[in-house]
Amino acid sequence: MEHQEQNKKEEKVNYFDFTEVLTYFFRKKDPNRPKSFNLKAMHTINKISILMFLGAVIVMIVRAISRA
Repeated sequence: MEHQEQNKKEEKVNYFDFTEVLTYFFRKKDPNRPKSFNLKAMHTINKISILMFLGAVIVMIVRAISRA
């Protein structure tokens, strides 16, 4: 019973774990990774979309707080 409660708490903590997002932006270049324009373009678009999503979430939170 106690083990299940601990797992539920860990799951809740994992929802707010943004380490994967932050390491995506601040990781070192991997010399073994293939270099191509398509791959660079894909990663650039992914980074832009993540930033836009996080910006929209922040705007939604600010609007919700200001209405209360």
